[in-house]
Amino acid sequence: MILAVDVHYSETGATAAGVVFTHWGDDLPEMELVSHTGPLPEYRPGEFYKRELPAILRLIEDHGLKPDCIIVDGFIYLDGRSLPGLGKHLHDASDGKVPVIDIAKNRLRDIGPEYEIFRGKSVRPLYITAAGIDLEEAKDLIRSMHGAFRLPTFIKRVDRLCRGI
Repeated sequence: MILAVDVHYSETGATAAGVVFTHWGDDLPEMELVSHTGPLPEYRPGEFYKRELPAILRLIEDHGLKPDCIIVDGFIYLDGRSLPGLGKHLHDASDGKVPVIDIAKNRLRDIGPEYEIFRGKSVRPLYITAAGIDLEEAKDLIRSMHGAFRLPTFIKRVDRLCRGI
């Protein structure tokens, strides 16, 4: 089971959404899931994960998910090496048992070209970081996901799902 997740915030809490699929090239999900959480901690620079991680863990718990891999929007390490981001905290929450692949649409200052992939005919890269799985393997898996455009189909879908679209 592969789980793509995303989180959307409102004044009253967060909505976490998940798209579950079996094979990297699948074009139809097995399931689409949503969970809601209450009030969120105030945002603090460098602590973005404190807002998203509880919502993602709630989604996994609410639906009894046992993913083999999780895909999330963000970075494993904010500097590419040691400053933990959402993906690293999510990987650690599984005691390092579940690989996490992060897909980011925008580059952070310390993220170099070694994290870039191009999909479809896009001239803008995606930035891939990973924990519990080799970076090159993670990049190949994201390249192999369904969709002819820059963002894989399920990444677009989970973003819309958490926003209620």
